Amino acid sequence: MTEDTETVPNACPPLSEWRTLDALRAKLEAELFNLNKGVLLDALASAGVTHVVVTFDGYGDSGQIENVEVRSGDDAIPMPEGAIEIAQAVWGQSEPERSMVAIAAAVESLTYHVLERTHCGWENSDGAYGDITFDVAAHAITLDYNERYTATENYTHQF
Repeated sequence: MTEDTETVPNACPPLSEWRTLDALRAKLEAELFNLNKGVLLDALASAGVTHVVVTFDGYGDSGQIENVEVRSGDDAIPMPEGAIEIAQAVWGQSEPERSMVAIAAAVESLTYHVLERTHCGWENSDGAYGDITFDVAAHAITLDYNERYTATENYTHQF
């Protein structure tokens, strides 16, 4: 009979360590969101874009971007072709991961980040739909969010 002396490493860190790592990641994500937002809006401004309106829809455990409208004043224009550097938080790392992405990909990334940050699960069950507007002049992103739900009212009468 042999004795197995191999030890199994602790796969789950203590909860307090996890909470600390999660708080650090959340702080870094907030900082990076503002940084990425600024870089994106500056790139859009340089390309003459005044607004980008992203329409989203989700339900039944699936959600997606339905439409992206790019405007210069009252005129619809194509999405600018350029690329920008965005940064993303990586679990357990103090430094972000940086990458060059197309402006269209950065719009998509920030769109999903806004949804996850404010309404995690927007694509589940009855889901939600709405618009996210990138207002270049105001240097702001506005979420217009509509949540779907099923309501039931029950009445029992005995006579």
